[in-house]
Amino acid sequence: MNKIQLKIIELASKKNIWSMSLREIGKEVGGKNAGTIKYHLDKLQEMRVLKKPIQDNALKKFQEILKKSQDSLLNIPILGAANCGVATLVGEEMFDGYLKVSPGLIPTKDFNNLFAIKAEGNSLNMANIDNQNIESGDYLIIDTNSNPQNGNYVLSIIDGCANIKKYQNEGDKIVLKSESTEDIPPIFIDKQTDYLINGVVIKVIKNLKGGE
Repeated sequence: MNKIQLKIIELASKKNIWSMSLREIGKEVGGKNAGTIKYHLDKLQEMRVLKKPIQDNALKKFQEILKKSQDSLLNIPILGAANCGVATLVGEEMFDGYLKVSPGLIPTKDFNNLFAIKAEGNSLNMANIDNQNIESGDYLIIDTNSNPQNGNYVLSIIDGCANIKKYQNEGDKIVLKSESTEDIPPIFIDKQTDYLINGVVIKVIKNLKGGE
């Protein structure tokens, strides 16, 4: 171990050399140029005499950016699941954690009326919501403050069961349609049916792991 390396070790016992520039270290230990200092620092690390802290300035900066990004994410509550085919899942709100979503992915600025549900079944696998279909296991963002328009996909409670379909108001009746590779007949609703629209599907978050 040469004289400069010994001086670097002594300096490291007194100061945080990893926060210093190579020129600053050189002035302290008598090194003539930055390249020489870098060479000796590398050698000392190879010999495991010096160890650079894991949490250096670059990592701290990255962690700050990551935390800021996490803080800006929306926490949308997941309230159970709903069928895309026959209404068989009981339409009770069952809290199942949060879906973290960037606000830029949501086509509304009012985030207070949103919740998510998990789609079950493939009777909307030919649907088109912002160029996304709905497959079993996908998460759907529901806006409870939207009035359904013809062509919207809605979350309904039919006879106490949760269901997702394409909405069509034909005056004397409401038609809830499937859009699927399977042959699934529509559901026809009249005023005597126990029927409630919980909200409109405004976004599909694809489940990359598929249905579970």
